[in-house]
Amino acid sequence: MAIKFSEFNVGATTSDIDYLVGYKNTDNVQIPVGLVGTDTTYTVSTAQAGANETITLTGSDSSTDLITITAGNDISLTDDGAGNGFTIASTVVGDTYTIGTSTNGSSVDVNLDAAAGADSNITLTPVGGITITQAADVITIDSTAVNGTVTSVGTTTTDIAALTLSGTVTTAGDLNLAKTGGTAGQYIDGAAGAWTTLPAGDTYSLQAGAKSGTSVPLNLDAGTGSDSVVNLTEGTGITLTQTSATEITIAGSSGTTVVKDQFTGNNSTAAFPLSVTPTAAANLNIFISGVYQNSVDSGGTANYSVSGTTLTFVTPPPTTSTNGIEVVITQ
Repeated sequence: MAIKFSEFNVGATTSDIDYLVGYKNTDNVQIPVGLVGTDTTYTVSTAQAGANETITLTGSDSSTDLITITAGNDISLTDDGAGNGFTIASTVVGDTYTIGTSTNGSSVDVNLDAAAGADSNITLTPVGGITITQAADVITIDSTAVNGTVTSVGTTTTDIAALTLSGTVTTAGDLNLAKTGGTAGQYIDGAAGAWTTLPAGDTYSLQAGAKSGTSVPLNLDAGTGSDSVVNLTEGTGITLTQTSATEITIAGSSGTTVVKDQFTGNNSTAAFPLSVTPTAAANLNIFISGVYQNSVDSGGTANYSVSGTTLTFVTPPPTTSTNGIEVVITQ
C-alpha cells in the first residue's frame, strides 16, 4: 500500500495528531502520540519511614517513584518534618573506663579497663633519682637524690669562709661545722678570722609618752646607757591615740565603703529602694544585664536620680533576669 503524505491534514499542535505511522513493505505501525510527548519533570519530597527515609519523585506525567534510604549501623536519619529534607547523624558514643594500678617490677602499670572496647595499660617507669611505688590505688613518686652537696670544706677560718652548701639541711646531723678554741659569748669574726667576744648590751624599758601634735613618742629608758625616743607619726587616714603608758591605739580616721544592691527589671517599675543613703547620684555605678548605664544621656539629661534611699530611673528598666540590675554605691 502506498501512502501519499499529501493526503494527510497538517496539524498545528500535538493535540491535532492522533498517530504517527511507520511503513515498511506490507506492514505499518501506528504509534500513539502520547508515547513521544515532551520530557517528564519531577518534584521531590521526603518523609520519615520508621528509622529510614523515603524520597518521593512525582512526575509531571502523574507518575510516582519512591526511593528508600535505609539507616545503617550507628546512623540516624531524621526528616525535617516539612518534607523538604532530612539529617544524617552518627549515633556512636564513647567508651568508659575504670582505672586501676598494679606493680610491675620497678615500674607501676595504670590499667584502663574499658566497659565495652579494648583495655589499655600505661606504664610509669622510674628514671635516675626517682622511685615509683604502688599501694592499692595510690601511686607514690619519690626522689632518691641526696638533700644537698658540700662542694668545699676545711678546718681553718679561711676554709670555712669559702664554704658553699646547696640543698636543704633537714636534721642537725646533716651539718656539722666546728671550730675549736672559742668560749661562750664569742663568735668568729669573718674579717679577722678569729674568735671575738660579743659586745655587752644594754636593757631598755619601753613606755608611750603623751601625744604631741600628730605624733606619739616611744620612750626607750636604758638600764645603764643613754635613753632614746622613737616617734610614731600619723599618716593619711590614720589616727594615733595614747591610751596608757604601755598602749597606743592605731585607727583609721576615714575610709571608703562599697555597697552593692541588686534588683530585677520588669519594664514598668522605675523606683527601687537602696540599702543605704548615697551621698549623691554621682556615687552610683549602675549595670543592667551587665551593661554600664551612663548617668546622663547625650543631651546632658540625667538618666536617673536619687532621693534618700530611693533610686528612680527616668525610663523604667527593661525586663531582666533575676538580679539583672546591679547598683554599686561607693562613698
